[in-house]
Amino acid sequence: MNEDLLIQSAQHGDLDAFNQLILRYQNLLFSIALRILADEDAASDALQEALISAFRKINMFRGGSLRSWLARIVINACYDELRRKRRQPTLPFELLDADGEEIEPDYWLPDSSAGLEEQYESTELERAIQKCLSSLPPDYRAVFVLVDVECMSYEEAAAAVHVPIGTVKSRLARARMQMRKALQSFGDLLPIAYRMGSPLSMNV
Repeated sequence: MNEDLLIQSAQHGDLDAFNQLILRYQNLLFSIALRILADEDAASDALQEALISAFRKINMFRGGSLRSWLARIVINACYDELRRKRRQPTLPFELLDADGEEIEPDYWLPDSSAGLEEQYESTELERAIQKCLSSLPPDYRAVFVLVDVECMSYEEAAAAVHVPIGTVKSRLARARMQMRKALQSFGDLLPIAYRMGSPLSMNV
């Protein structure tokens, strides 16, 4: 069934149709939440809340990009989670192996087909990027994730964060500048193209 028909069915209360729509975008939506929150459990919680909200509000969808509409709800859920964390700060939970060494979360696991040195560099770069990304203000972080990580157009990103395209471009420019500045201390890990001023892909 095509997306328009699924949307119409979901708007008439068809949960199965809604779930079929979500299956098309769940990886994207979880990735957005994970990059904004930098915590797998928090991202899962935010996504769950967002999807419950999306099902309740599906009748408010009036056309356009469904993935942008869903992304907006996820981003708002992430903002709620960030505000909750500021009110209730907690120490980060670290997974430890039998020797007491920290275990990397699954989403940082490198490609097993890569060589050991390449795996190490990829993992270190991912950690450096996420650390710098987490230092951005939430509004900047959201547009950076949408455009530079998930490769959304300015128009889709604008719909997702509910601001004009010009605001998206402005926030993205500031986010890139802050990311580039924050990543200077990790210069040896960065791709040459980024050191020369190109936008940084999180899928390096």
